[in-house]
Amino acid sequence: MIKINQLNKEFESRVRLGIMSVLMVNDWVDFSEMKGLLEITDGNLASHNNALEKNGYIEVKKEFVGKKPKTSYRVTQSGRQAFTDHLDALEKLLGR
Repeated sequence: MIKINQLNKEFESRVRLGIMSVLMVNDWVDFSEMKGLLEITDGNLASHNNALEKNGYIEVKKEFVGKKPKTSYRVTQSGRQAFTDHLDALEKLLGR
């Protein structure tokens, strides 16, 4: 049996679920690629990434490629564990 409070509130948003899902199976993903995969706006992606970074779930790397700025993301170890725990709680809730 699972208690609903075992679900991680930080992953309730479909955008954050999408971000974490992409990062769980990729090393680094840049902003443009993530935006295209999730089909969301710059602002929406930026605000959700900021929240995930603030909680220590993702790492942000900013660099210049030539003269263009490039922002990339990857999941942290604590983010990987938190998301795995969240998915496990969802499966228990579904009775799997």
